[in-house]
Amino acid sequence: MMRIVVPGLLLLLGLGAGIAAGLFLARPATEGDKAETAAPATEGVQNGGQTEFVRLNNQFVVPVVARDRVTAMVVMSLSVETRPNAAQTVYAREPKLRDGFLQVMFEHSNRGGFDGAFTNANNLDLLRRMLMEVARDLLGEDARGVLITEIARQDM
Repeated sequence: MMRIVVPGLLLLLGLGAGIAAGLFLARPATEGDKAETAAPATEGVQNGGQTEFVRLNNQFVVPVVARDRVTAMVVMSLSVETRPNAAQTVYAREPKLRDGFLQVMFEHSNRGGFDGAFTNANNLDLLRRMLMEVARDLLGEDARGVLITEIARQDM
């Protein structure tokens, strides 16, 4: 009986710690954030106004599981590169984008993508391509890229 209860409690404790870390690391909401939701602001415009970068509002927290226990938590922030004036579309579809992005990140984690040298170029390129597929499915031609703006792993 204890062989089942203890790992279950450790799993819940690890998930709780990861969520708490994600909330702690998230930037606090300000009055400007409320205005951002109503009239989305972009991080920047490039190529003579041909590209905008839309920062997703919250970080993503992904558990890394090995031998049926959480061994680390990965916290990521993403931005979506779009055509000009598509920020409103990104924010309108953000719940579906977050769901799809999390699914990709969980699959990446389960394949060992966040183990070892998880920030090597080939590994991150694969993750970006998979995230871009989700963005294209939901945003169509508005999506031009997905940028990983922050990534950190906390081993437990």
